[in-house]
Amino acid sequence: MGVENFVDWLRDAARTLHDNAAYLTELDSAIGDADHGANMDRGFAAIVALLDESTFDSVDELMKKAGMTLVSKVGGASGPLYGTFFLRFGTALAGAELTPATIGEAFKAGVGGILARGKPELGDKTMYDAWAPALEAYDAAVSGGSGLKEALEAAAEAAAKGRDATVPLVARKGRASYLGERSAGHQDPGATSTTLLLESAARTLA
Repeated sequence: MGVENFVDWLRDAARTLHDNAAYLTELDSAIGDADHGANMDRGFAAIVALLDESTFDSVDELMKKAGMTLVSKVGGASGPLYGTFFLRFGTALAGAELTPATIGEAFKAGVGGILARGKPELGDKTMYDAWAPALEAYDAAVSGGSGLKEALEAAAEAAAKGRDATVPLVARKGRASYLGERSAGHQDPGATSTTLLLESAARTLA
């Protein structure tokens, strides 16, 4: 495993987010600014452009550059949140051997960046409602002796359940919170894009 695997992840994630851009925007139109799909598509297209014109010697360098690209190219909340995720993810892997355990620590560090910036809690109807169960499932899989592929698949499956569980919630963070009780009955777009990213990781990183 090396830089090329993470390049594959970013390229696959970009394709996936492009293919789902209209769907994400549809979700966001119900409870947000109707721009999540377009923002994610634009941000990851910029990452692909970066990959096409640059080479990277280490995973931490690659992921930190991807994070900075999202921060600079994506508006709304998703750019800073996902950008911070990738920045912290890359920093955590600096000088580290790439193992299921160290990659798990990088995911935790990335989500820690989301927590520091957005201060979400479970049940707020945000992307954290997908990330939190994903981290728990990943750790449980690795502790049980699973390899990277199985751990990522477990994380993606848990994220999908967390995503689905956002539907009945009343939003307590972000633009959706302005709707109050009317935000219930809608799937959170951030939890949806989080699940897409983890499903992409499960396809490409192992």
